[in-house]
Parts: sequence; structure tokens; C-alpha cells
Amino acid sequence: MAKWSVCSVKQSEPERGPQHQPKMSPTSNWYNAIAHVDADCFFASCELMRRPDLKGQAVCVLSSQDACVVAKTYDAKALGIKTGMPVWDAKKLMPQAHYLSADFRFYGQLSEKMFSILRRYSPDVEVYSIDEAFIDMNGIRSMWKMSYRQIADHIRQTVYQEVGITVSVGISTTRILAKIASEMNKPNGSTIIPGRRISRFLRDVPIGDVPGIGRSRQQLMKKMQIHTAYDFTNSPIARIDDALGKVGVDLWHELSGVPVYPLQLHTPMPKNIARTASLGTVTTNRKIIEAHISYHTTRIITELVRQHLTTSMITVFLRHKSFEAVGDKTRITATNEFSTINHVVKTLLANIFTQGNPYRACGVIASNIQPYAQQGELFAADSTSKQLALMRIMDEINNRYGLQSLKPAHALVKAKSQVRFQYPVLNYAIKY
Repeated sequence: MAKWSVCSVKQSEPERGPQHQPKMSPTSNWYNAIAHVDADCFFASCELMRRPDLKGQAVCVLSSQDACVVAKTYDAKALGIKTGMPVWDAKKLMPQAHYLSADFRFYGQLSEKMFSILRRYSPDVEVYSIDEAFIDMNGIRSMWKMSYRQIADHIRQTVYQEVGITVSVGISTTRILAKIASEMNKPNGSTIIPGRRISRFLRDVPIGDVPGIGRSRQQLMKKMQIHTAYDFTNSPIARIDDALGKVGVDLWHELSGVPVYPLQLHTPMPKNIARTASLGTVTTNRKIIEAHISYHTTRIITELVRQHLTTSMITVFLRHKSFEAVGDKTRITATNEFSTINHVVKTLLANIFTQGNPYRACGVIASNIQPYAQQGELFAADSTSKQLALMRIMDEINNRYGLQSLKPAHALVKAKSQVRFQYPVLNYAIKY
């Protein structure tokens, strides 16, 4: 393990080619058409699909080790439960809610079903996360002989009928506008924003609801008297450039209806996957920090599994009240398996946490990313064809009768302490 004293993480931007530089203005309704499809409360919706007895009740899905809330139904959200909230705080606020351990194997199966449906409507689909996608809709109206609103409604109905969850759909001329539109009529709604209606639409969009405008940028925009997306697009582009640089200029064009970012149909393999955030307060409470670290770990594992990737380097860092950061990292055998990564993260956190020190932020980074290579980890490293056949049978039985119907004998020792969060015995059983 190697410790270091300062850490900064920079998010990479989608690549752009010269052909994607802004060249037009919204003088017509559909010079370009992009749809954003977003599943409503995805993890919680997946649980309600197999637990119909919980419909209409508050349900929260928990992170690794059941430390904090990673998803919740609208009933729970309405009572103040937030994503990332430590579970003990959520239970104080809403003890009557149902708190369920995450089951990413099941969520991954439903996710793939949803994406396979979207590909029926257009061959060009960008899988943006486990529960959302962008679709190139250009020319799709002619093929389906429907309006964009009819297509959006058809997508929603088909996903609900075949998968059992609801999605919200937004269609407009750019990625950013489509993503904002899909949030307008949640849950289970369609929002269509043609080119000539963009300005009217943006008047009702708070600047804080624009993707890419975080808390600090929102405060800066307020100082500049920019309170809505409409205010943003009506500010001189030079002023936006001075305040936010290239990111702001690209956002200005996208909000104005001019496409800047193309769909990434073949996303390059990431060099690392980082999940970091403020703790929301300065604290010395180890339980609060562990809950946030657990939340970040869960999100990273979700992404690894979704993209069928592994990591062989894990980094954990904490940022002090003074903004100085301390971290630790270690190499591991390439994996995306929950218990292995979670154990490493907990060890690294123990190495860098100092009792009594105040911390304001934390994060987990997975690096040395590689495609998943099939391994026989449950048995010997040199698994034979008979062992692999046995693993396939085990996986098929668990798929049909429940995740823990059949398991290796050594797993029974810790059966009482295991949570429902498990990955497939064979990763190749699910395609991402």
C-alpha cells in the first residue's frame, strides 16, 4: 500500500470532433433529435416489481453493508429521505419505511432488458448509466410513422409492459435539453421540446437543475444574476466563457439548442472510475464517513459490473477541514466482486482515518481498469471444465429459484452475516 498526501480528481469530458462544433441556430424544430430515457427510481422500482406488496409504501435501497440510502421511492423522497443519507438518519426520519439491501445482479438483468427495448426504436443508443440512455432519433419518425410524442409514449408503454418498471422520456435537439426534459414529468412522463420552443421551456428551468451546474457554480451564477437556464442562454457568451470557460461555452450552446456533444456509441474504456463528494458537513464522526465511503464504493461497483470491467487498483482519500487531503491505495487482483473491493476499501479507510480529525469530503477511485476476464474464483485457479459446468448449473438454479438457493459449502459458514447484495457466480451470465 502506498500513501500520499494530496488528491485531486478531474472528470473527463466527452470527446468532440470538428464536425460537432456549433454551426447552427434553432431556426427549425427538428434539425436534430435526441431522446433521453431515464428509469424512475430504478433500484427501488426493481424491488417493487418483485415485491408488489410494497407498492404504495416508502422503500429505500441500501448501499454496501446497508450503510446508506442509494435509491428510494417517491414516497420516501417526499418525507425528506435523500440519496446518500446514512441509514440510521433515514430510519430516525422514517422508521416505517422498508429498507432493502441492494441486489445489483437483478438490477443488471432488468437494465439490459430495458436497453434491448430501446434498440428496437433506433440502432444508435448510448448507454449512459445502468438506468438511462440517449437515443439518436433522427429519421425515426418516418420509420415508425409517429410523432416524437407518440414514439416517447410508445417507449414508456413498452418498457412497462415488458420489464415492469416505468421510465420518463425527454426529446429535444441536444443531449442537455433532452436530459432536462426527461426530468420535467417524472414519473412515467414524456416531454418534447422542439427547436422553436426552447426559449419558452428554459424560462421555467432553475439554473441549479441544469446538468453541469453544481452547488458552487450555482452560487456563482446567482452572483451574476443568472437564476434560470433562460438567463444563462441570454447572457453574452463571452461572459459565460470568462466565468466557466470551455465547459460553460459548450453548455451555453447545448441549452441554446445547438448540438455540441455527439452520442458516444462506443465509449472508450475509462482509465479510472472515481466517486467523490462532500460529506455535507465537517465531521469527526467515523460512522458518517464510513457511510459515505460505502455509498461511493457501491456506485463504483455498479459501474464496473454494468460495463463488464474489473479494477486492480483501489484508492481511498479523505479531505480535511483545511482542504488538505490524505489517501492510501493498493493493488489487488483484477476484480469487480463486491466483498473483495469492499474489504480493501475498509482497510484503506482504517489506514488514513485519524480519530478526532475533522473531515469535509471523501472518495473512492478504481483504476487500472480492464475488461472482465473469466476466472474460476470460487474453486481453484485452474478450474476444470467440470467445475465450470457446475458453476453454470449453480447460476441457472439461482436465477430460477432465488439468489441463494444453491451456494458453495464454505459460504454457509457466513450465511447469517451475508446481505442480499450478491454478484452472479459467473459474470458472463449477464451481458452489459
